[in-house]
Amino acid sequence: MDQSIVGTRFDAGAQYLGGALREGTGAETFDVTNPADGSLVQRVRLASTADVDDAVAAARAAFPEWSRSTPGARSDALTRLSGILAERAEDFARVESLQTGKPIKLSTEFDVPGTIDNTAFFAGAARNLEGKASGEFSGDHTSSIRREPIGVVGSISPWNYPLQMAGWKILPAIAAGNTIVLKPAELTPLTSLMFAQACTDAGIPDGVVNVVTGAGRVAGEYLVGHPDVSMVSFTGSTGVGKRVGEVAVQGVKRTHLELGGKAPFVVFDDADLEAAVHGAVAASLINTGQDCTAATRAYVQRPLFDAFVEGVAELFELVRLGDPFNPQTDLGPLVSLRQRDSVAGFVERARGYGATVAAGGYAPEKGHDGSDLTLGAYYRPTLITGIGQDAEVVQSEIFGPVLVALPFDSDEEGIRLANDTPYGLAASAWTRDLYRSLRATREIQAGCVWVNDHIPIISEMPHGGYKASGYGKDMSQYSLDEYTQVKHVMQDITAVARKDWHRTIFGDR
Repeated sequence: MDQSIVGTRFDAGAQYLGGALREGTGAETFDVTNPADGSLVQRVRLASTADVDDAVAAARAAFPEWSRSTPGARSDALTRLSGILAERAEDFARVESLQTGKPIKLSTEFDVPGTIDNTAFFAGAARNLEGKASGEFSGDHTSSIRREPIGVVGSISPWNYPLQMAGWKILPAIAAGNTIVLKPAELTPLTSLMFAQACTDAGIPDGVVNVVTGAGRVAGEYLVGHPDVSMVSFTGSTGVGKRVGEVAVQGVKRTHLELGGKAPFVVFDDADLEAAVHGAVAASLINTGQDCTAATRAYVQRPLFDAFVEGVAELFELVRLGDPFNPQTDLGPLVSLRQRDSVAGFVERARGYGATVAAGGYAPEKGHDGSDLTLGAYYRPTLITGIGQDAEVVQSEIFGPVLVALPFDSDEEGIRLANDTPYGLAASAWTRDLYRSLRATREIQAGCVWVNDHIPIISEMPHGGYKASGYGKDMSQYSLDEYTQVKHVMQDITAVARKDWHRTIFGDR
């Protein structure tokens, strides 16, 4: 594969501080590899705590000017950014597929255009930071609401959607007038660095957007606890999210946590079976299952259960694994051999407890195009049945191309099982019955419930979870609530020196 685009772009280093790329000063280097074949994409020197200090200082220095810029000025900069991202769409897609192993058709048709659209959305949203209308609620004062930026935001983004998650973190923060230091996963930092460079090229002032590429235990934890960081936004596992919360609370920082998921896919007995089968395959395999909203638990009402399992198993066998840059490849590798082995471990333990593997359950040797897959982190789409609700594969986040199917009888049981995990990020209900769908969307505990579909997201609507899936919203106008302080301003309109209420403190009426 031609990797020259990467080899020249990041020679200056993997830290983006104050408007320029530079080398990290940490003791460790990290090899960003292509998980399709293990080849080196880019060797980066990781950030030290001193680099984090420099990034935060750059963000803090840029804050006064950027926070006082008009909504129109911020909107114009984001509009220019959207155009630059569109011009560089092919570059972004190639680098995203190189560092993650995503099929090029996913990077080209989902990740990159989604980020461009998100940028265009926040260009508009920057001009719509509204508060409650001014009014004389006490009778003697005019009250109004100001929305003000919080300050320097410290964000940590995951490796599964590096470009999109960079956008989800950076865009609402800077649209609201904050400055930001983003720490991407060291596995996949390259498109985050490209995004930061595009921000500079769009005329966003130096220091508004900074990127530190470093290990979580060094750069990440230091960033979260940094005294000059006013807010922390984190997307990743629930376990790490708990640690982020523990560190952030020591500084009484605002936190936004988007954590793990274990999305139920509830199929009632009046559902369109063909639609449910196709929907389950797409929803469970998107991004090789490395998606916190991916369908992982299919609860199927008993009359449809056998046919559903048969249909999904048949389609799983047709999914094409191979070179991510082959436009016919459907499924790429997992992000690393370590992640592939973790997924395989879940499946093997389920087998040990008597589960039936109805499809997949192994690492393939050859791709649909004859490519050798043994050097990559590939795993066949896997369907598991014959296991109970308390099983590890039902309760724990696998983050791979694995779907577990379980039957249910009554509607009450289906909804109860759907809610029976610690998570609550996303879910779907499949039915032709309006009342069933209304009940499901009301009673399923999740931040997003789709009906007769599963996965589509749009910039205008929020993304965020219930329970152990965290709190706060990405995307949409609602995300700006996370990145703004609400200030009540109250002005006396009477010009009376001695107010009637003063007598409650001193004197008589």
